[in-house]
Amino acid sequence: MTRWAITVMQRSSSQSTTSSSSGSGKPADYVTFERSTAGFSDDAVHRAKAAQLKLEHFYKVAVEAAIERNTRRVELERKLQTAVMTSDDRKHRQLQQLGKKESTYLRLRRTRLGLDDFRTVKVIGKGAFGEVRLVQKTDTGKIYAMKTLKKEEMLKKDQLAHVRAERDVLAESNSAWVVQLFYSFQDSQTLYLIMEFLPGGDLMTMLIKYDTFSEDVTRFYIAECVLAIDTVHKLGFIHRDIKPDNILIDKDGHIKLSDFGLSTGFHKQHDSSYYQRLLDSSNGVQSPAAAARNSVMVNAIHLTMSSKDQIATWKANRRKLAYSTVGTPDYIAPEIFQQKGYGNECDWWSLGAIMFECLVGYPPFCSENTHDTYQKIIQWQYHLMFPDDVHLSREAEDLIRRLITSQDRRLNIEQIKNHPFFYGVEWDTIRLIDAPFVPHLRSITDTSYFPTDEIEQAPAEGPVADATDAQKDLAFLGYTFKRFTISSHTA
Repeated sequence: MTRWAITVMQRSSSQSTTSSSSGSGKPADYVTFERSTAGFSDDAVHRAKAAQLKLEHFYKVAVEAAIERNTRRVELERKLQTAVMTSDDRKHRQLQQLGKKESTYLRLRRTRLGLDDFRTVKVIGKGAFGEVRLVQKTDTGKIYAMKTLKKEEMLKKDQLAHVRAERDVLAESNSAWVVQLFYSFQDSQTLYLIMEFLPGGDLMTMLIKYDTFSEDVTRFYIAECVLAIDTVHKLGFIHRDIKPDNILIDKDGHIKLSDFGLSTGFHKQHDSSYYQRLLDSSNGVQSPAAAARNSVMVNAIHLTMSSKDQIATWKANRRKLAYSTVGTPDYIAPEIFQQKGYGNECDWWSLGAIMFECLVGYPPFCSENTHDTYQKIIQWQYHLMFPDDVHLSREAEDLIRRLITSQDRRLNIEQIKNHPFFYGVEWDTIRLIDAPFVPHLRSITDTSYFPTDEIEQAPAEGPVADATDAQKDLAFLGYTFKRFTISSHTA
């Protein structure tokens, strides 16, 4: 018998009389232990909370992985049962093949990926909180786009919820309309997203180059955007930042949505207040009342413009706005700014603004500075105007007006697809037809459709020890991801 057990028995013996007389119905040797952190140091409380969260996450992931494995096995068995023309020997081989894939995937999950596993080919993009690099995986030679995000900046700018939402929508999607995520991992200072590389650049680059599109070309890209946005909505997410910069072009000229840094899925981990409570509780701090959920803050960035050259200067500064920490609010729906509640219809407003730019040459509410743009969007009824020198079909203008309108009057997905502007569009096979623009690529690492000459080509920075690493890691717990399907071709 241990010393602890003897002490408990002695204590319970001395309290037996009191317990019996209390009339509580509990046995005489019942011992009550008070759960309290009083007497523990702040450091001990923080470490205990961190250990609790990590253990909970470990077992949650283990259980979810087991359920996913079982689901894949059951789905294959059900599929094979209905395949009456398939021989038993072939069915057995398919089951064995799945077993080998699962084993490979389990080994992959145990592998710890790091920056050293990838070689930088070129920096192809800069963003508010990080950059995008074209990289090659050292062991397989496969080419990917690697997006990096600085943890310190994420914490400082209260972007934890947005970062997690972006990772989740990419991880949960297996659609041809969304950029595919293969891996996500982290070190002490940086988050890494390893995604497919789309060599055709983005729609913003095309608009800068061609200025405007014909209605036929616009119909193609807007139709594909409709299907891409609907895919995100069906996953249970709202993008909230649909703009030409985030519409990428693949090697065949078709589009895919990217950059879900402002998206929300209305899960607890997509709520900024969740992370504030998490960090506060780990430090023994009581959180104040939560702020508005996932508010989108747009700070002023002033561009020097005269009224005469407003549109031309806006175009010249378009790339600078994309790289700035502010970005551009030109495509954001008014209800997001007003924070009065909104649903996925806010993404359709953004699509209407993009369609306007494709046909007219600039967004409908572009102004001298973001504050003026914001004011125009809020009072859109007085500022949505079509220039006299641009001739649009009645169907095109009608669709734009039915997208850039109040929430309750905005078209839904079925109404959009049935609109006369899209007459003749084969929605089920649009991705199989020839795109109006197909990138001409010299190699698998061709970056000619990206403005790499404007970007400083600095080497990737490795992790450096930091005293606040433990707290940072706690905030990004569960960020790591490896896609199951990649085990089939050993990426």
